[in-house]
Amino acid sequence: MQTVRLALIGFGNVGQGLVQILYNKGDTYAENFGLRFIIVAITDLVYGSAYNPEGLDLFTLLKIGSEHGNLSQLTSQGNNWDALTMISQSNADVIVEISYTNFETGEPAISHIRAAIGRQKHVITSNKGPIALKYQELTELARARKVKIGVEGTVMSGTPALNLSTKLLAGTEIRRIEGILNGTTNFILTKMGNGASYAEALAEAQERGYAEVDPTGDVEGFDTAGKLVILSSAIMSTPLDIKQIDRVGIIDITENEIEQAKQNGSKWKLIGKLEKLEHGVRASVKPVCLPPSHPLANVDDVMNAITFNTDLLGDVTLIGPGAGRMETGYAIICDLLGIYREEYE
Repeated sequence: MQTVRLALIGFGNVGQGLVQILYNKGDTYAENFGLRFIIVAITDLVYGSAYNPEGLDLFTLLKIGSEHGNLSQLTSQGNNWDALTMISQSNADVIVEISYTNFETGEPAISHIRAAIGRQKHVITSNKGPIALKYQELTELARARKVKIGVEGTVMSGTPALNLSTKLLAGTEIRRIEGILNGTTNFILTKMGNGASYAEALAEAQERGYAEVDPTGDVEGFDTAGKLVILSSAIMSTPLDIKQIDRVGIIDITENEIEQAKQNGSKWKLIGKLEKLEHGVRASVKPVCLPPSHPLANVDDVMNAITFNTDLLGDVTLIGPGAGRMETGYAIICDLLGIYREEYE
């Protein structure tokens, strides 16, 4: 039995989702894969920090999360640790970087990832900022230090868009990628298609927790653009600056346009698109009115979908959840199993 020790930077929705999955299915993973995952350390700006080299109690972690308690009640060790101290002083094998996303600088997550790699620890993250800005640099640094970076959760949460494209489709040439990569905007457009105004649809998305109080990153296409940057680097080996992407959000789509599309059986979707060119790639984020025959047309509510256009298989479309506590927590599990099954089988 291989014990894998995890340290979490962040204990919000994703961190608590990961703890819930390990609490529910940890014994199953141990039985099926010979891998026992334990959480030895957590640091969070709100919940505080804690460290136990033998593993923190998962049930107590879930209780602290649900009651908004403080992690320091778990142990006297590591109570004042920040992320960099935890990386350097804990016995973790894997650093799970799930702090807040910053698309402008990628910090502090980039510094966390660099420090973890420097300590020869694997890194898994669902944080889009550092991967959009520094994917190639960080993967090259990890390769040099003989560790891995898992980034599945940065594009479609637990729906394995990156694993599908980089592993199962590795023998094809992916010539074009297009997808619905933001659940918030897809929910809003679905509601508008059912008769709601933009303001009503946005308000419901905020009420349900799909949209932030400031929804700019979603509705103006920044989140989708960041995911295109990641896809371009990870799949097409072409780094992009998010500022290079032709980006239009959904805020100017009128109710009249929605109604006209509906009469034709069509639907408006915010589509992120990458096309491989002879030299480089072309990237765009914009609302597109899709005919009912299009594979992405009937992907509604908060669901995400991505279509890979390949030379050998034609179009391959993957549909699944693009956000959520358990869904993104599963993306961490997906990367963990990918790293350790490859190493130890």
